[in-house]
Amino acid sequence: MAAPSASSAPSGLPFHPWDPAFVADPYPAYAELRARGRVLYYEPSDQWLVPHHADVSALLRDRRLGRTYQHRFTHEDFGRTPPPPEHEPFHVLNDHGMLDLEPPDHTRIRRLVSKAFTPRTVERLKPYVHRLANDLVTALVEAGGGDLLTDVAEPLPVAVIAEMLGIPESDRSQLRPWSADICGMYELNPSEETARRAVRASVEFSDYLRELIAARRREPGEDLISGLIAAHDEGDRLTEQEMISTAVLLLNAGHEATVNATVNGWWALFRNPDQLAALRADHSLIPSAVEELMRYDTPLQLFERWVLDEIEIDGTTIPRGAEIAMLFGSANHDPEVFTDPGRLDLTRRDNPHISFSAGIHYCIGAPLARIELAASMAALLERAPALTLAAEPERKPNFVIRGLKGLSVAVG
Repeated sequence: MAAPSASSAPSGLPFHPWDPAFVADPYPAYAELRARGRVLYYEPSDQWLVPHHADVSALLRDRRLGRTYQHRFTHEDFGRTPPPPEHEPFHVLNDHGMLDLEPPDHTRIRRLVSKAFTPRTVERLKPYVHRLANDLVTALVEAGGGDLLTDVAEPLPVAVIAEMLGIPESDRSQLRPWSADICGMYELNPSEETARRAVRASVEFSDYLRELIAARRREPGEDLISGLIAAHDEGDRLTEQEMISTAVLLLNAGHEATVNATVNGWWALFRNPDQLAALRADHSLIPSAVEELMRYDTPLQLFERWVLDEIEIDGTTIPRGAEIAMLFGSANHDPEVFTDPGRLDLTRRDNPHISFSAGIHYCIGAPLARIELAASMAALLERAPALTLAAEPERKPNFVIRGLKGLSVAVG
């Protein structure tokens, strides 16, 4: 189904996720949505929008909602049309990842994967992350500048998660294009061309990982894929498809948010020179700056859940079979929670943003993402202290996953 245009699909709401002007700055419209109510039906995507922080935070923990419904209902039972058969490779890949599973399958897979993201394991990665960030920034400085997206923001998290999974360096250039094509399906009402690209990437990515898993069975290493194989052999049930889907999820989620948070964050800093000057003067602000930049321009704007059992929000009954769209970007700008939310404040201490979600689907890689964001920020502040914007950036047309097409910088 092609995305409707803002003009062809009026909703009566100030919510236009296919309008470039809205995508460029959705935050004023979010304020209008919050003023309209706590839950609002949006006909073009057949979803209930939830814009307030308190409601989003509560619903992320509400077990009457689920990322999937297929553990309890068929498509027909749930009143939903099955996806087209030609989309099956994407859905097989997506539906076996723990982000789109519910207990007990979610619990089983997350328990195995979480062993790779313990505080001790993540802490051990710190020197590697900082060394890589310094190398990437040094190359940027030696070149006199470049594209912060392709030169620093992308290669850092891709290399880290690929290293954890055991993907050879020679193969890593394929990962970002595959990821971008797959993630296109997470936008609202993706087009058929988007679906075709996602299906093709799903097939190619799955085939690659199937070969890699076979190689690790023959010659195990110290990587996460070898660990998942060993866990399966020791009795923890994990199918090959679950291994493939888990690896793809970790690669996609392990860098998408970090890449977009990096460029969104630096674009925000360039637009708020007083805050950038404060950060340059005091690098101890880096931890709170990472949190504030994640809140201020949220890399994941919307997160969907299915209503498994009827719920009520502010007197409105949401029936089983409906879909709820929790607006993370709006929740992170809710004045009921954040003082002066439209102001970038790197010293903000009370900052319960929900950019990493909450509940059982809280981002398992959040500690690692924070280390990566802090490492690249520290390297840029130390090695490129006069970093400036070289050209006005262009936003990606995507609404759900919010980012820039590039961020051209000069080192001064």
